Amino acid sequence: MRASASEETLSLTREIDLIAFGQRLRHLRKQRGLTLSELGRRVDRAASQLSLLENGKREPKLSLLKSLAVALDVPVEELLRRQAPSRRAQLEIALEEAQRDPVYAALGLPRLKVSARVPNDVLEHILALYKELRARQTKGTATPEEARAANAELRRRQREQGNYFVDIEKAAAEALAAVGYRAGALSQSMVQAIVTHFGFTVHTVQDLPRTVRAVTDLRNRRIYVKHEQLGMHSPRTILLQTLGHHALGHHKPRDFADFLRQRTEANYFAAAILVPESAAVAYLKEAKQNRALSVEDLRDVFAVSYEMAAHRFTNLATHHLGLVCHFVRNDAAGVIYKAYENDGIVFPADEQGAIEGQRMCRQWAGRQVFRSPDRFSVYYQYSDTPTGTYFCVSHVDPSRERDFAITLGVPYRESRWFRGRETTVRTRSTCPTGECCRRPPAELAQRWDGYAWPSARANSHVLAALPPGSFPGVDEADIYAFLERHAAS
Repeated sequence: MRASASEETLSLTREIDLIAFGQRLRHLRKQRGLTLSELGRRVDRAASQLSLLENGKREPKLSLLKSLAVALDVPVEELLRRQAPSRRAQLEIALEEAQRDPVYAALGLPRLKVSARVPNDVLEHILALYKELRARQTKGTATPEEARAANAELRRRQREQGNYFVDIEKAAAEALAAVGYRAGALSQSMVQAIVTHFGFTVHTVQDLPRTVRAVTDLRNRRIYVKHEQLGMHSPRTILLQTLGHHALGHHKPRDFADFLRQRTEANYFAAAILVPESAAVAYLKEAKQNRALSVEDLRDVFAVSYEMAAHRFTNLATHHLGLVCHFVRNDAAGVIYKAYENDGIVFPADEQGAIEGQRMCRQWAGRQVFRSPDRFSVYYQYSDTPTGTYFCVSHVDPSRERDFAITLGVPYRESRWFRGRETTVRTRSTCPTGECCRRPPAELAQRWDGYAWPSARANSHVLAALPPGSFPGVDEADIYAFLERHAAS
């Protein structure tokens, strides 16, 4: 069935950079010696309408795109190319984007309209000043306190939505449909087809800068990756996470909170591609009906890591299965690196509500699994807590650097849907009061108080500010040198 004009416009504007499109339209019009009025007569549009297009203020419909392509004697694809048609156009686009930045707008300057008489070097000076202003505003602002606050705010948003984001699910579903996905685990060829669908090519390199997992060359539409496992992230996961930024229309992060949001959304997109909603929901509903829900089965069916399977379960459980749940990733010492909940469980938190870096109770499954005789097998446990009893499934995902436990938990009443519910392992936790495991037994405290002097292991991240830059921790000098080195290849 043919899409309506409005649907066509919506589909196109997801792919078109309106500013770049307007610059390219202006460039092609002037190259052919046409005025706005003359081009307007050829496509049966008012000059004012075309002016809005050239200024990036109106979305073109497919019918108008085709008419413009005929009038200018170019393929439609030429109009839609994201790369600026000239250095001048590139500068004008960059200035337009700069003036939209709140950092620039906060200066209170009148909007600068660039005429043809403004030379390129003036635009380059303005943009250089803007970049320095942006760098100074970013540097030093990403403190540990702000990072924790950003994490807490992101987790609040996830909880409110049941960790289900319909726009990202839709973007992933459209990408899968475009390459003909039907069911089951994604093959490598289908992942490659998705990359091609978004107009990129993949290049495997050995000299990828150490501060990144992947680098995207937007000028030449290349994604550079290193063909090796990075922690729990496989090369295809990293590739899809990188692609997610472009599929979701992300721009350079404004601050650390924006960086964190974008990274989380890109990770979600990758998971929604590798564990597609349509196939996963059908599988999970059948497993629930059979009272055999299990993270490990979801992992095996879609050939992903245990962590991705558990996290993907949280995306779909509340919206599609009517289940509330929690997820946590921690190390052997109980330090929490990532967590989510909408089932009422109370994670240890600081004054700002951040839980990352906090140590969980010794009685929780995420720590008990490390004491299991077979720590790499799935571990089941019931945990009695001040907010109720939870059925928890934990698994240790081994990595080269450090082992992490991945735990999925649900309230006791929901355990009937899960495999492993017959376990007799049960613990009792009174945390976060401190009486459970944070404070030593009174007898030991009395015996050793004043006679112990531990030398604490340095945790450099505790006091240090986060690395500066729009992409924290990334060495831009390395990145630009890398891109220049590979651009000619």
